[in-house]
Amino acid sequence: MNRNRNAFTLIEVLIVVVIMAVLAATVVPQFTDSTADAKNNTALFNLNTLRSQIELYKAQHDGNHPTTLNLLTVATNIDQTTTGSPSLGPYLQAVPENTANGTNAVKVISTSPAVSGDVTADNAGGWLYSSLDGRVWLDHDTLFAE
Repeated sequence: MNRNRNAFTLIEVLIVVVIMAVLAATVVPQFTDSTADAKNNTALFNLNTLRSQIELYKAQHDGNHPTTLNLLTVATNIDQTTTGSPSLGPYLQAVPENTANGTNAVKVISTSPAVSGDVTADNAGGWLYSSLDGRVWLDHDTLFAE
């Protein structure tokens, strides 16, 4: 018997659907992981930027660290004041965002280095800034030790 086939059988269609489902199940989790990795890596890059600008600030202000991270966004005098005609800075246009948490809020802590108890609940904070020595960390429960 010689038949002309113009369509796929139900079995052939089901096999293709199963293959597509297996491929989707292996590819989709990789994309969601890569998004979280990208956010964390950007947060670490912003952390390194903050740290380098704090070091530059200290070098130009007789070894004194900024009392707040917002001082990095304005021009200052060598005595850390903003009056008159400040000639140093600004070092940043704005405090960068902690992309792991989505905020640029700064929590001033009185410890150095940061400890897990300093991290804002539910990872709602941006940066941990030590008033003791001018060091900065990510306000994130798994990244604060970076």
